[in-house]
Amino acid sequence: MTYARNQALGSYGERIAADHLVASGLVILDRNWRCRFGEIDIVARDGTTLVICEVKTRSNLTFGPPTEAVTTHKANRLRRLAQAWLETHDVHPPAVRIDLVSVLVPRSGAAEVDLIRGVA
Repeated sequence: MTYARNQALGSYGERIAADHLVASGLVILDRNWRCRFGEIDIVARDGTTLVICEVKTRSNLTFGPPTEAVTTHKANRLRRLAQAWLETHDVHPPAVRIDLVSVLVPRSGAAEVDLIRGVA
């Protein structure tokens, strides 16, 4: 798969993930926020909880399910990114959660979306 195709698949997956989060009652606050530590795909609010969402999109399971993409190293980076977002925006929510939105896009048919709360 080419870089451009991977980028397109990732962008498509993030749009599907954002729609799924909104349909689940979350409010999107930010998308593709970047700082020196990396990028947060989606920042949302679930009631009073700030939610940092990592979106993993796959077109097949050749490299494993999207859920396997959040390693201990990735979880630590997401925590660092969450702290940077909070400091940058001077936000002090009572709780912060890191979720994974797994998007599997088959060759035909609708994408399968799975929201896994509290992965890190």
